[in-house]
Amino acid sequence: MKPLSLDIPFPDTSHLSKDIRSANIISFAYASLHSELTAILQYNYHAIHWANFDKEYAETMMCISLAEMIHIEKLGETMLTLGVDPVYKQSPAYPELWYNTSCVARSKTPQKMLIDDIQGELNAITDYKKMVAILTNETVSALIQRIIMDEQLHVETLTKLLKKYKHDLCNTTNDH
Repeated sequence: MKPLSLDIPFPDTSHLSKDIRSANIISFAYASLHSELTAILQYNYHAIHWANFDKEYAETMMCISLAEMIHIEKLGETMLTLGVDPVYKQSPAYPELWYNTSCVARSKTPQKMLIDDIQGELNAITDYKKMVAILTNETVSALIQRIIMDEQLHVETLTKLLKKYKHDLCNTTNDH
C-alpha cells in the first residue's frame, strides 16, 4: 500500500532558521479541527468501517491516510526547524488547547463517510490557502502549496468514489 500523493517532491525545509510566526501559522494544519492529525484519525476510522462494505474503498482510505501522515511529518519537521515544538495542540502559543479526537467525524455509513471526508479535505484546502495568503516565508508557503496539491487529489479521488458508490447503490436498488 502506498500513499495517495502526487509524484512531486516537497520543498526542502531543513535549511530554514527560526521563524516563530510561520511556525505558529502552520501549527493549525498540524493538530486542530481541519488538521492533518484529524485527517489521519478520520481516514483510519473510516477505513475500519469501510472494510465492512468494500475492501477496495477501505484501502483507498488507508492510502489517503498514509499521504496525510507524510504531511504531518513535513509540517512537524518544519515547525521544529522554525523553533516551535510540534506538540499536539491547536496552537503551540496556547498551552491549554490540547488536541482532542472530538474533531474526528464519526459517521458510519458509506455515503456519509465520503461526504465527511470530502468536506474535511475542502476545509483543509481553504485553511491552507488562508495560510499561504499570510505567510511571508516563501519556503514554508511552498510546502503548504505542495500539500494543497495532494489535498486536491484526495478531493478528486473521494468525489469519484462517492459517484461510484451512488451509482453502485442505484444499480443494486434497481436490481431488486
